[in-house]
Amino acid sequence: MNREQKAATIEAIAAEIDRSEAVFAVDYRGISVPQAAELRTKLRDVDATFTVVKNSLTERAADQVGAESLKPLLSGPTALTFVRGDAALAAKAIADHARATQLLPFKGGLLNGDVLEADQIRAISRLPSREALYGQLVGIVASPVTGLVRTLASLVGGLAVALSQVREQKESGEIPAGESPAAEEPQAEEPQAEEPQAEEPSAEEASTTDQAEPASEPAQDDNQTDASAEEQPESAEATKED
Repeated sequence: MNREQKAATIEAIAAEIDRSEAVFAVDYRGISVPQAAELRTKLRDVDATFTVVKNSLTERAADQVGAESLKPLLSGPTALTFVRGDAALAAKAIADHARATQLLPFKGGLLNGDVLEADQIRAISRLPSREALYGQLVGIVASPVTGLVRTLASLVGGLAVALSQVREQKESGEIPAGESPAAEEPQAEEPQAEEPQAEEPSAEEASTTDQAEPASEPAQDDNQTDASAEEQPESAEATKED
């Protein structure tokens, strides 16, 4: 490989690192050409590529795009997987192929610029796909909204039923127009008729009454006097006759 070819390879690796969401480094020792071709096909389906290059050229490409954290992984036979699609699906494809062939152990990698250990990449390979995670998230977020919509629909339905009943009652004459059936006004209690109580005479009336009563007594005395006067002549005449 001459200088121009090396420069072109460095530029291509740098571009792959720069536009990839994740980069996985694996040890490719022992893998056959047919096995590598099979893995490339699986990774192509999830928008990822499997590349074997010299570590020295990869280091220069990493320096060029500011991915120095990738350089410690470039020791021994190293193949890089550049992931532009779903990182979980790409990691799963490599992990499944590794279990089937007992090859391709993870060395580490990068995810959105953050360094990943080998155990972290294996954990990512066990995650659901991005679409599945989005579906679960949408379900979690939409669940309270769905409950709110159902509650509002129930309230609106109950209000519609109540208004319909009110309209029917008004049309049938059970509720006079202009009156609300929501709450009946309390009727004022009629005051009970009180029995008339005898008024007590005032002090002046009492004194006048007391003074008026003796005045009638002399009238009785006069009558008695007149009666006695009438009786006296009779008695006198009776004496003369005797």
